[in-house]
Amino acid sequence: MNRRSAFFLSALFFFVLLAFLWAQEDSLKIEVSVIPRKLWRGEEGIVFLKIVLQDGMIISPHPDFIIELKPCPELVFPKNFYTASDLGIEPLGPAGEEFLNLQGPVKIPFTVSPDAKRGSYILEGRIKYFARSKKEGWCVRNTAKFYAAFSTRSSAVKKKS
Repeated sequence: MNRRSAFFLSALFFFVLLAFLWAQEDSLKIEVSVIPRKLWRGEEGIVFLKIVLQDGMIISPHPDFIIELKPCPELVFPKNFYTASDLGIEPLGPAGEEFLNLQGPVKIPFTVSPDAKRGSYILEGRIKYFARSKKEGWCVRNTAKFYAAFSTRSSAVKKKS
């Protein structure tokens, strides 16, 4: 094989790989919010995730579907990562073709740290998943990152008398 053929084949491989990765990038979209958006010290809240899939795509429960949260000193979570079973996401479908039911929102509870400083912050996380398209005949292990803005207030909640 001459240099020109080798270059052509490697360029073709690169562009096919790039096209595949680009097509898979939009396979899962995450809409995320912290509720309530403005938080008091000691207050409880929820990270609310809505996962939107491309048409014809499913998320497999195996290998594990995992939601990881980057440590954030202002928010206290019971765990730093969650599996589908931790979150009560049920698998559907026949054995061997199971997929996760992601129609509803995913809710992760937290408490605001008593030492949280007043300010605006960004909660960072990622979802590790295994996606399949039966129609197109592909499967891929991928990771999708998400971010949510929130702010904390410096004093505890004051009740009206």
